[in-house]
Amino acid sequence: MKRDTVVLVTGASRGIGRETARQFALAGCRVGIQALNRYDLAEQLAGELSQAGCQVLALQADVRDRSQVDAMVARLCQSWGPVDVLVNNAGIAQQKLFTDISEQDWDLMFAVHVKGTFHCCQAVIPDMVRRQAGKIINVSSIWGLTGASCEVHYAAAKAAVIGLTKSLAKELGPSHIQVNCVAPGVIETDMIAGLDEPGRNELLVQTPLGVMGSPADIAHTICFLASDKAAFITGQVISPNGGFLI
Repeated sequence: MKRDTVVLVTGASRGIGRETARQFALAGCRVGIQALNRYDLAEQLAGELSQAGCQVLALQADVRDRSQVDAMVARLCQSWGPVDVLVNNAGIAQQKLFTDISEQDWDLMFAVHVKGTFHCCQAVIPDMVRRQAGKIINVSSIWGLTGASCEVHYAAAKAAVIGLTKSLAKELGPSHIQVNCVAPGVIETDMIAGLDEPGRNELLVQTPLGVMGSPADIAHTICFLASDKAAFITGQVISPNGGFLI
């Protein structure tokens, strides 16, 4: 990546998004760090990176709300210019039996993962098309590839993100815009922090490498897809998962 590349990372206050924003910033990019509920953590990260000489901007917005997304992107553009790289990482998780999932649960899951990705993409694509350049990396999940018991709404939303990625890559390819997807396996984040020991052990047994991934593992993959080294990759789903799915 070139220095001063403008990057927007959603869901960047914790976990994968936080580490992704950090890696982009330390590589010399200008990074928008979006958060909603834990905006305090986004501000904290922005402060740490600013002290290290990085160019970062903490942004509070609800990706479910188009007006807030537009305002966020406008603020970023006013500061540094059009977005070169968009990382759609904002997400939520919930474990429930399918028969216990409420309509509100279902709608919220799709609003954050699918509508949020839709809003952010639509907000940055016009400038990318005008410049005939840009990279979009959507974060799905291994469960979007395999399905997940007791997480049907989560898995379905993440599968929708994969379909969106592949379709958008075909549509934007002629404009030299790359759209790819990262589908992480079992990663040490807040999303799995609530698992009990037997549950964690079961996931480790199913992972041939015998370890859980780190947010840095996923951030490395995202940064690679945003780099010139991935210039001929689009419409792909890359799943760093320790062999969980082969």
